[in-house]
Parts: sequence; structure tokens; C-alpha cells
Amino acid sequence: MRRILFLLFLISNMFAYGQSKKIQLTEAIKIAQKKSPEYVRALNTHQRSYWRYRNYVADFLPQISLGATLPEYSNSTTRIINDQGQSIFVKQNQSIIETNLRIQQKVPYTGGAFYINTQLERVNRLGIDKSTNYSLVPFSINYFQNSLLYNPYKWDRKIEPLRYEESKRNIIERMEDISLSTCQLYFGLLKAQVSLDIANKNLSNQDTLLQITKGRFKIGKVAENELLQIELSHLNSINVVTTNTVLLKKTSQDLARFLELETEAIELAVPEKLEDFTVSIEKAVEEAEKNRKSVIEFRRRRLEAEKELARVKGSNRLEIDVRANFGLNKRAEDYENLFQDYDQQQSVRVRVGIPIFDWGVSKSRRKMAEADLNLIENDIEQEQQAFEQEIYLHTLNWSSQRDFLATAEKAQEIALKRYEITKKRYILGKITITDLNIAQQEKDQAVLDYLNSLEKFWIDYYTLRKLTLYDFIEDEKLKIADIVFD
Repeated sequence: MRRILFLLFLISNMFAYGQSKKIQLTEAIKIAQKKSPEYVRALNTHQRSYWRYRNYVADFLPQISLGATLPEYSNSTTRIINDQGQSIFVKQNQSIIETNLRIQQKVPYTGGAFYINTQLERVNRLGIDKSTNYSLVPFSINYFQNSLLYNPYKWDRKIEPLRYEESKRNIIERMEDISLSTCQLYFGLLKAQVSLDIANKNLSNQDTLLQITKGRFKIGKVAENELLQIELSHLNSINVVTTNTVLLKKTSQDLARFLELETEAIELAVPEKLEDFTVSIEKAVEEAEKNRKSVIEFRRRRLEAEKELARVKGSNRLEIDVRANFGLNKRAEDYENLFQDYDQQQSVRVRVGIPIFDWGVSKSRRKMAEADLNLIENDIEQEQQAFEQEIYLHTLNWSSQRDFLATAEKAQEIALKRYEITKKRYILGKITITDLNIAQQEKDQAVLDYLNSLEKFWIDYYTLRKLTLYDFIEDEKLKIADIVFD
């Protein structure tokens, strides 16, 4: 019964792979870089940075706004202050219509902002004493600056472009992360397929050898112990097939889900080795310093700490803000009289705040900001050293990885050849089943060791690309097509 079920499994497995989707490693990576969940996350992160930068750029352009009150009606008793400065209650029964147009422009060189306003108001008094009054401000120019000692716009002009450049480099690094994840899932499924293929072949060989050994046992050429040993090996082979079948199902689901494929029946090919190329440590470090987002991140974090220190210094010692206004206005009972004989409106205010004694609050804030800056600089220095060391060590490792792969490939050829010779000698009765089992285990291990070495070869290759953001085969900087969000 077990053999019948196993045969049915093999037939269904062969049929499934007859309808399977064949994928190469490079093809799988291209699919993952367009459809995988990691790509969607990377794209959303970059999209947020893109719109943040667009918001920053637009914020320094003239902002035009139109406001209106249509209308405001009140019929109530209200407390007001008369010309003598006394509070009195008056009955109000009126409606107010107001419109205004405003243009705002930030001034990045000073840290202030200009406002240009035009405003028209109409007040209708209702009830017994009906009347209409108009008020017109044809233009009013205002300037406001919160502090003369701290200019946040100056720092934003340094930091925000760096932040956006960091995001553009980050999405390229995330693409290489996707390549690494795809490699791991690809080789996970590939090793499961190869392991299942090995297990099926071993089971077929064990089945043949079991029949041969039973025949020899009947004529007394082998002892019962050897027959029992090969029966045990045959049962273990069945269990190995079952285990690898489950593993194949899991790894195929993982890769299919990652690539957003419609089928889990995926057939993979063993990737070829890359063409030979060399990478010098100097070249790797040079490209990493030019291309990696970490280099931009170091500069951005240092500037943010300097910005905070400048803000604390600018607000702790002396506070000065400026507000100025110049414009024209006109009030009239007739609309036609609004556009002649304008009155001027002017005002200037400079407010100064000087801390005299604050129990060391200002000093402690400044010292905390200075300590934060020193901490950031120390962290950046340590991370810079670790950054260069990682590239140095990985480049050294990459230079020897091709030799490891060649050794593993040669070991696989030797183990396969040895197993075939050992199997023939067992069939001829010249060695024991123990010797054959050892040769089989070494053969299976050599095949998996080669796949593991090939996997590490490709992972190290894409890690090198990620660390430097450079394609050493094409000898060019890694880049992606510009992404435009509507």
C-alpha cells in the first residue's frame, strides 16, 4: 500500500512540474524588484520622502490664499469700549461681508516672511437706523521675523535636500536587499528540489539494492545482518522523501508568495557562475563613499544636531523679533468713494527679551545641545569606521569566494564519481553495505555543499553591490529609473 501511494505521489509530482513555471535567478530578482512586498514598502517609503521634499520646495514659493465671510449676521447686545475707554453695552443688528486676498513669501536669507494683503469689508446696519459702511485696504505689506539670532530656513535649505538624496539612495539599497532576499528564497527552494531529487534517486537505488540483497540472502551469500541493514536504509530513504516533500512545499510557497506568482509549481535552474572580475579594496571604499546613503546620513545627522544647538543659542541669550506693516486703507459709506484719498497705515514693532536670572536654565539647555552634538559626532565617527571595515572585510572575502566555489564544485564531481564506483563494487559483492552508505552520504553532502557555496557566492555578490551601490561587472554606478508620483 505504501509503495502504491508513493508511486501516485511521484506521478502527481511529475505532472505538476510538467505544468510548472521555470525561473532563472536573475529573472526572479527582476520580478521581485517590481512585485514583491518589500518593493512595495520601499516604494511607499520613497514616496513619502518625495512628497516631503516637494512640500519643502513649494513652501518657499509664493503662497496665495483667498478668504471670505459670506455673511456674518448678529442681532444681540454686546459690550464694547467707547471713546472714553469705558465699557458700555450696545444693541447690534448687523451683517458683515468680508473678503481678503493674501500672498505670503518666506525669506530664507533672514528667516522671516512677507505678507501682502488686500481686504474689503461691508457692514450693513439693520433695523430702524439702516446704513451701509465700507472699508478697503487696497494693499498692506507686512513683515514678520520670529528671531534675529536663529534662522530655521537656512538650516532647512541644508538638511532637506540631503534628506531627499538619502531617500533616493535608500531605495537603490532596498533594491539590493530585495536581491538578497530573493537569493535566499531561490536557493532555499532550489536546495529543497535537489534534496527531493536526491532522496527519490536514493530510494530508487535502495529499492534495487534491496531486491539484489534479498536474492543473495536466499542463496546464502550475505548474512541476515546485512539484509536488515539495507532494509533499514530503505525505510529511512522513504522518510527522507516525505520530509523533503514537505520542505519543497513550504519553500515553493515562500518564493511564490514573495514574487506574487499565481502558481506554486516553480522549477528552478542552478545559476551559473558570474564572469571573472576583480574588486580592489580602494575602489570599493571609494564607490561606497560616493554612493551609499550612509555618507549622506552622517552629514544630515550632524547638521540636525548643529541646527538644534543654533536654535537653543538663538533663543536662550537674547530674544528679538520684528513685525512691520505698511499699507493704505479707506473707509466710506458709498462704494464709489473707496478708491480715492487713501489713508496710510504704518506700524513697526521690535520686541526684545533679555534673560537676567533663570537659575541656569539657559546654560543647561545650551550644554545639553552641545553634549548631543558631541555624542552625534562620536557616533558618526564610530559608524564611519565600522562602515569602512565592513566594506574592507567583505571585499577580502569576495576575492576568495570564487576559489571556495571551485573547490566545492570539484568535491562534488569526486563524490559523485566515487559513489558510482562504490555502487558497482557493492553490486559485484566486493564491499559491504556500510561502505556504500558512507559513499552515498558523502555524495549527498557534497551536492548540498556545492549548492550552499553557490548560494554564498551569489549572496556575497549582491552584498558587495549593496555595500558599494556599484556594478563591478558593467563598471557603472547602480541606479534606477526616476520615479514620478502624481
